[in-house]
Amino acid sequence: MSNSDPGKTTAIVAYITIVGCLIAITMNIEPKNAFARFHIRQAFGIHILFHALAILMTYTGMVYLSAFVYIFYLGIWVYGFLQALNGKIKPLPILGPYFQKWFTFIS
Repeated sequence: MSNSDPGKTTAIVAYITIVGCLIAITMNIEPKNAFARFHIRQAFGIHILFHALAILMTYTGMVYLSAFVYIFYLGIWVYGFLQALNGKIKPLPILGPYFQKWFTFIS
């Protein structure tokens, strides 16, 4: 990554599994970058939503919906990842503003 895109590497790392998101949080401690923080919150929300839905489906016996959940997860993940790659700050449709509000502890 070039120096003209500060925080882009951190933002991209955030989308690579939940562990990548945790690594990105530590990468963004110093210096703080608003672009990276935005994408860390989006990615964290995507990963938490996926795991919550997976747990919910398992315990409610609705495992037959897993294909739809995977497709939904893949769709919002690709959308967020492409926004980070293109250097854009555009929240996910419907869920993005909520992720920014709920995960304010990520700074």
